[in-house]
Amino acid sequence: MLLQLGLSALGRRAWRRKPLCLASRLWKAPSSAPMSTLLVNQGPYAWLKELGLQEENAGVYNGSWGGRGEVVTTYCPANHQPIARVRQASLEDYEETVKKAQEAWQVWAEVPAPKRGEIVRQIGDALRQKIKVLGNLVSLEMGKITAESVGEVQEYVDVCDYAVGLSRIIGGPVLPSERPGHALIEQWNPLGLVGVISAFNFPVAVYGWNNAIAMICGNVCLWKGAPTTSLTSVAVTKILAQVLEANKLPGAICSLICGGADIGTAMAKDERIDLLSFTGSTNVGKQVALKVQERFGRFLLELGGNNAIIVFEDADLDLVIPSSLFAAVGTAGQRCTSTRRLFLHESIHDEVVSRLAKAYLQVRIGDPLDANTLYGPLHTKQAVQMFVDTVELAKQQGGSVVYGGKVLDRPGNYVEPAIVTGLPHNATVVQTETFAPILYVLKFKTEDEAFAWNNEVKQGLSSSIFTKDLGRIFRWLGPKGSDCGIVNVNIPTSGAEIGGAFGGNKHTGGGRESGSDSWKQYMRRSTCTINYSKDLPLAQGIKFQ
Repeated sequence: MLLQLGLSALGRRAWRRKPLCLASRLWKAPSSAPMSTLLVNQGPYAWLKELGLQEENAGVYNGSWGGRGEVVTTYCPANHQPIARVRQASLEDYEETVKKAQEAWQVWAEVPAPKRGEIVRQIGDALRQKIKVLGNLVSLEMGKITAESVGEVQEYVDVCDYAVGLSRIIGGPVLPSERPGHALIEQWNPLGLVGVISAFNFPVAVYGWNNAIAMICGNVCLWKGAPTTSLTSVAVTKILAQVLEANKLPGAICSLICGGADIGTAMAKDERIDLLSFTGSTNVGKQVALKVQERFGRFLLELGGNNAIIVFEDADLDLVIPSSLFAAVGTAGQRCTSTRRLFLHESIHDEVVSRLAKAYLQVRIGDPLDANTLYGPLHTKQAVQMFVDTVELAKQQGGSVVYGGKVLDRPGNYVEPAIVTGLPHNATVVQTETFAPILYVLKFKTEDEAFAWNNEVKQGLSSSIFTKDLGRIFRWLGPKGSDCGIVNVNIPTSGAEIGGAFGGNKHTGGGRESGSDSWKQYMRRSTCTINYSKDLPLAQGIKFQ
């Protein structure tokens, strides 16, 4: 039953993301390790070279490839094998890249918006041509299953398509002026340089949402991906670079700067970065916001989510079970839109828990590159330990683990997804977002109670109810309903479409990406009054004579 769920059924934005922080923990390859031990040199992974990857890869692109920083190795979370190496940026590389990006903007800003859209269209086509192999890289390096990985690349493609159309319609209104012989218009112009710090769990799509929209708005981009998915950052940038070079445009329009905390901090403090888009944890997002605000810069934050599904007594349980399973287990619970809390009306609690546990049993755990796998590994060993510690904490606070909760005895970062019952809604462990496949199931009695519990956590990203009651649906959507940025009915907390603005409220950061009017975050607005008469009337009828 789950079981036939696919990307098209629930929407590609289901695979939504969560960052580590400015700094990510990496394992460094022993300097003496022979190149033959790297997966990139082994026959089954020869496809990596179709993406231009080799044993050691330059991690800086600003029109040319380079990097004078530390060499790091990325590892496959499914087997702990080293994939390949990336030479990160030094602060000198960063300084050079920012200057080249600023120079590139002088060229890019002069290109008409529809022509910029044409370049983005070509980027989308270039990604289409590599969609399978790039998706495989995401599975190998991040750990999500291939259906999700290919869907993530497809989302970048879709946002490119969306941005092409947007490039012909962005702009402000002509407003009626109260003064005779005057025109009042709203003018939108690009910001300049947009910095993007993205996360391990969406190593392609998060950059894509920002990049495609920022480009058609007339901005250039400087991208710092997660260090643990550096190869994906390099592979994506190689595709973009080919398009720019083929059109005789500066490569620094889409610059890449692989690095750790020093690079992230430099971006946050740099007044030359006109907008910094950060996807990551709430704690690090707060640090980023403070650093950017100190310089009166702009920031766009996509942070955590302690998301809830509320199931009422009239719900269609044939929708509830696969939806809850998908939202809690997809991407091994490593999406910012993953369901962490499941509120069940007391009259259906036991039945739903029983059916959900049986559905968990059907989840096929295995190699993310195997098309039959539905559930892959956690991204790092640290994530496994966090999972173990949190399950133990839930037990200490009175919870009962009715399914899973153990580390699997196999190579890689594999754990059994957990279902925990019996905790109060305000238990510390329930109120805290844990980026792992742990689902807390709680009983409720009334609608008011359930809505209040949904809103009582610090984050406000995604939420959903399952009901057939039309009045309840509109109360949920209204001012006393969910306080989240994504408010769903009869679908999971994940699964948003690119045409809508994506983001959340409160400690989720308030940023919006992708569709609707999210493009406005990448531009500056000017209100312009033009006098085409020979008189000089003042507004509000003021006389100054």
